[in-house]
Amino acid sequence: MRGLTFGRPPGRRRRGTQAASAAVAAFVALGVCLAGCGAGGTGARDEGPAHADAVGGAASSSPAPASTPSKVPDRVDAVRLVQSDPEVSAEVKRELRPCVADEYPVDVSYGELTPGSAEDVVVNVLTCGDAVGVGSYVYRREEGSYQNVFRAEEPPVYAEIDRGDLVVTKQVYERGDPVSSPSGENVITYRWASDRFAEEYRTHNDYSNTAGNVPTPVPEPGS
Repeated sequence: MRGLTFGRPPGRRRRGTQAASAAVAAFVALGVCLAGCGAGGTGARDEGPAHADAVGGAASSSPAPASTPSKVPDRVDAVRLVQSDPEVSAEVKRELRPCVADEYPVDVSYGELTPGSAEDVVVNVLTCGDAVGVGSYVYRREEGSYQNVFRAEEPPVYAEIDRGDLVVTKQVYERGDPVSSPSGENVITYRWASDRFAEEYRTHNDYSNTAGNVPTPVPEPGS
């Protein structure tokens, strides 16, 4: 304040000081009044709760749109589904037997492959000994029951859901290949269109027949 009033006449400086004091008193009184009104009879509150009340008030005045609930898959009895399916071959049904106790060699996946309110079900039937896929199926829920809308029974075969597409992998064996070492694979991608799965594209991969067969050389001393 002295820096602002330096050099002014004493009378003007005194009147300015009085005016400033009156203004400060007015602001203090106004602040006390607002604090008492905002407290609502509970006293002054910290800025944290006050901020929370403000956010809550803003949220209540303009409610956020309700989020769409995600689909919850209906768990199915995959073994019974396959065994009762007339589209499944007798050979696959013979393979579908318990491996240990009541554990069956089936892999089950749920996902969106076709339009509808229910998740589609992908079932892979495997062998007990070496887990080779002998059958892959897709079931779609229609009118309260599951219908077979895709099947592949040329072993070894395995089906998966990949970002809304059905991806089927078929391993390729050449003469003399052991079950554990196929020569390659065909990967076929299907997409639902016109009430059926249509092939989109396919790729072929050749496996290396040297991996694991070449001995690792022993390093020389000092190397």
